[in-house]
Amino acid sequence: MLLGVDDTDSPSGGCTTHLLTDLVGLAEDHGLDVLGDPRLVRLNPNVPWKTRGNAALSVRFGSGRGRSRTIGELHGRPVRAFSSGRAPADRVVSEFREAAWELVRSTARPDEATDPALVVVSRALPADLYRAAVTSVVDPESVERRLASVGAWWRTHRSNRGIVGAAAAAAWPGRRRTWELIAYRSPTASGPRNVDAASVRAAARREPSLFLCHDPRTRRLMVAPHTPCPILFGLRATTPEAAVRARPQIRSEPVDRWLLFRTNQATGDHLRGDPTFPLAKFTPARFQGVVLAPPQSLRGGHVAFSLSGPGGTTECRVFEPTKVLPPIARSLRPGDALVVWGGTGADPVFRVEGIRLVAHSLAPTARLPPRCPTCERRARSLGTARGYKCPGCHRRWPPEAGRPVRQPPIVPLGTYHPTPSARRHLAPRGPERSPGSD
Repeated sequence: MLLGVDDTDSPSGGCTTHLLTDLVGLAEDHGLDVLGDPRLVRLNPNVPWKTRGNAALSVRFGSGRGRSRTIGELHGRPVRAFSSGRAPADRVVSEFREAAWELVRSTARPDEATDPALVVVSRALPADLYRAAVTSVVDPESVERRLASVGAWWRTHRSNRGIVGAAAAAAWPGRRRTWELIAYRSPTASGPRNVDAASVRAAARREPSLFLCHDPRTRRLMVAPHTPCPILFGLRATTPEAAVRARPQIRSEPVDRWLLFRTNQATGDHLRGDPTFPLAKFTPARFQGVVLAPPQSLRGGHVAFSLSGPGGTTECRVFEPTKVLPPIARSLRPGDALVVWGGTGADPVFRVEGIRLVAHSLAPTARLPPRCPTCERRARSLGTARGYKCPGCHRRWPPEAGRPVRQPPIVPLGTYHPTPSARRHLAPRGPERSPGSD
């Protein structure tokens, strides 16, 4: 029995991952075991109706077989997961899913326009449901038709928008994955979280598999959220063992419970490499193009430039909070070839989330002033398109008298990501560099 759940939180509070820990406790009360990893699945980050991180959750329950491993702690008892197991009896499935839906409804923020949804299926849903939800905008009615065709059971409250994420979480193949261990604070705790930054940095040094723990450029601690939710801290890692080992190394206020999730974070799954142009609203993508004109510096430290790509000309924009990307964008020259990734919003402007410089322009980028044959002195430029003048005898030359020369590139070829605190959950990991790192 596989459950998918989504849309129980709001910008002012709540947490669907915390709800999943309650569903695990409810399953224990019904004699059910966790099979495999609970899953935290991020969806299209560009959709306008997301709450915070646009995550949906799924978990498989049954009667566990063989060896188990600890994946969390709930009510002072370890949560154990089995790698395989038997499907529960139909009566148990029927009783549990009704109890689970009542828990989902009662947990969803009552004062907000949340659209909670719960999906229950006997096996994983087709993977294309996940791919659609992470790369585009999906019509909920189309998802309900797919669920009906495979005999799924589902419930929604208010609108049916939450069905998209719940189904996508139950459809994620989970092969490209990372892990996140999420620790929760006491239900009575409020105010700023007490998480020791030095212990987080030390844990990251001891466990190289941990990533996005802190941002040395902005000095921001990234494991602890600043939103009104019950999460105390989250440890992202490329291996589950590293996250579990690091948890007791973090000095913090008391941990009420914790759970380890398999996630699609840092996989870049949302970035389609073959997007259809012109890009539709709220569409993430990755594509290659050639810079058409010198970039423009905008108010606030942002940068705009145009790329000639497979779909014609695309207007791109880099924003100041990414820190690393604006100086890269300002260094671009007409003819430079690069790969960009990011997405569109309600307008067609492509918001850049990363840049890979593929090739520098071979075209001349400057003109060397002529040398005066009389004074043997180098002429001086009089300004753009105004020509040159000898500082000695004052002889003048037209602009075309300057010899075209290539200037060395300002930044080397390579891949450039935003500063860690400005990255999206799904943003791909990989070799990184900053301006002047060579």
